[in-house]
Amino acid sequence: MDYPQDDLKWFGEGFDGFPKKLPDDVVEYIIFIIDTKLSDIQIRERLQAFQRALNTLEKKFLKEYIWQRDSISLELVREEQRWLLRGRTNYGDSVADEWLIVYFLRELSKEFKDAWIRIYDSDGEFLLIEAANTLPKWLNPEVAENRVWINTHRLLIIPLAKEEEPGPLKQVQALRIIEDTPARPQHYPKVEREAFNRLNGYPAAIAENQHHATLPLPRKVAHILHISPSYIAPVVEAFYLRDPVSTRLLQAEQSKTPLAFPPEDFVDVSVRFTKVLYAQLLGQQWSPPAPWDAALESLIKSGKPSEKAEVGIKVAAGMQMLVSHSLYASRRPTREITLLLEDLETGDDALPTDVEISRWPKRDDDEGWLNIDFSEFEKELEGKGGKEEAFGDKNAQENLRKMVERFNSFLADNEAGIEGADGKPDPMDEDNDSDAAERAWDDPEDSESEQGEIDEGKTESKRTTHSSAKTGGEDAGEDSDDAEADAEFAEYEAAYAKFMTLSAAEKALLTDEARELALAQDAEKEEDEEIQKLTEMMEAELFSHGALNLNPKPARKFGQGLLGGDEKAKGKGKAKLEEIDAEGYGEGDDDDDEDDDDLLDEDYNLADNMLKAFKGQAGMAGPAGNMMKLMGVQFPQDKDDEVKGSGSSTGKGKGKM
Repeated sequence: MDYPQDDLKWFGEGFDGFPKKLPDDVVEYIIFIIDTKLSDIQIRERLQAFQRALNTLEKKFLKEYIWQRDSISLELVREEQRWLLRGRTNYGDSVADEWLIVYFLRELSKEFKDAWIRIYDSDGEFLLIEAANTLPKWLNPEVAENRVWINTHRLLIIPLAKEEEPGPLKQVQALRIIEDTPARPQHYPKVEREAFNRLNGYPAAIAENQHHATLPLPRKVAHILHISPSYIAPVVEAFYLRDPVSTRLLQAEQSKTPLAFPPEDFVDVSVRFTKVLYAQLLGQQWSPPAPWDAALESLIKSGKPSEKAEVGIKVAAGMQMLVSHSLYASRRPTREITLLLEDLETGDDALPTDVEISRWPKRDDDEGWLNIDFSEFEKELEGKGGKEEAFGDKNAQENLRKMVERFNSFLADNEAGIEGADGKPDPMDEDNDSDAAERAWDDPEDSESEQGEIDEGKTESKRTTHSSAKTGGEDAGEDSDDAEADAEFAEYEAAYAKFMTLSAAEKALLTDEARELALAQDAEKEEDEEIQKLTEMMEAELFSHGALNLNPKPARKFGQGLLGGDEKAKGKGKAKLEEIDAEGYGEGDDDDDEDDDDLLDEDYNLADNMLKAFKGQAGMAGPAGNMMKLMGVQFPQDKDDEVKGSGSSTGKGKGKM
């Protein structure tokens, strides 16, 4: 039985535990202090200083920041006789949280030059995914584990050694390499530039990720969000991931429990979201049950914008779900909100008055980043570009423009093959670094000059090929093939441009038709394969029984009679062949003799099979005898079945016919 390749060593093969895998939407980061001059206590003090520096950064940049789920946190632990900092953050649907962590750790690496930082998520070394187009050929996902580190604001990669087999490193091996040979980890400027491309807008991007909106909320909800604006994240998550139980908890009559946040006594307050949280609320289609539907209608009738009123109702319902559902009872925000409600009930705290609420700052941010001009979007897809910030936010537009540029550069590369169509292996999956000298960790700064020489060589090769094509001969055929390929590519470009001008509905229709056609072709192909397999099985079965063996090689001499085992029959057969030779046909070439031999063999095979079938009847009626009687042929009894003479043990007696 074949087991999945999950790097698991079974018992008896050096089992070292089950492979660990991070949950989805989780990023993990570890920090080591590597300095052979420091003692164990000094390393611990350096790690604690790293923690304090991180807290300083948080206070400086994250005063109003809202984490989607978990915030960045570092815990001082001791593993394998070494002190280190380890943290894990669930960033949910907000990828911006993950890159904020990368930004903080990279900035701290400038201050702590002896800190070596590794950060990865459920996809593995996601920094390399960002720089996939600039990676060296040997650096693929199968060997990248524990090779990517951040140190002194740089991205460093541990290359393969001269005699090292391609494969991932263990954490202990990577740390030993850094300690013993600190110059071995290489700095690849192009890889670093692509890997940290998303950090170009930081720290300004931290504030740009926030969105403020003034909403009508119940006074209790407004009071709690004013105390801690970060509660909006679990509130939105409770509403966004609601289930039938959550919806039932919104109705006091069905749940038999009074509402902690009834939809009444609404006040206008400014709520701070992240862009992801606000988009999640705004994009949800929801029909509120009673009494929430009546409250929404009342807000709209009072002159509140319908969109703002709907979002406010969703926030209030989300907070009710959060404190009522047992699924969220153990979470820290739920426990804290429950304590605040208890303070209100006991009188230790009071709800804010209208005068107090009027003093709270109100802010409404522009929601233009939610609007998408699909015509401009299609222009971006075509690589034509449009006006500045024509759709979505700036970062999304920049990412799309970068993706289109890479796609167009791939199409313009005449040397790039369609690996998925012709079955050619991906160069990333090819181990072409068998030469130990080429795999050595040389200075990467020379890579650009070497690449320039390679490019010049390619250009010269193209010129040579072009000049030889002009001379005609066999090269002319290759030139015609290139022209045909160029024509096919031009046809593809025209079809692609035409497709991009279609509307979204027409694109969806064509896509569905293409999918149905592909499925039909796959089904037809599977049916043809089944018929082919069945035909091969039937043919093998017939051959095993000799039914299709029309040309066997009998153990007899050429010219021997068909029915004879005696000398008379042999002579008769020989005479017939001599008569044929006398007429002039016997002097032909060997091929004619082989044809005659094949003809005699087929006759012999037919007669032999008929005799065996007749013998199998054992004197009884059967198909062979009946068939021959219809043709007027009467078979004698087989010589082997003649009745032996009485008292004769040698079998010389004659039986009756």
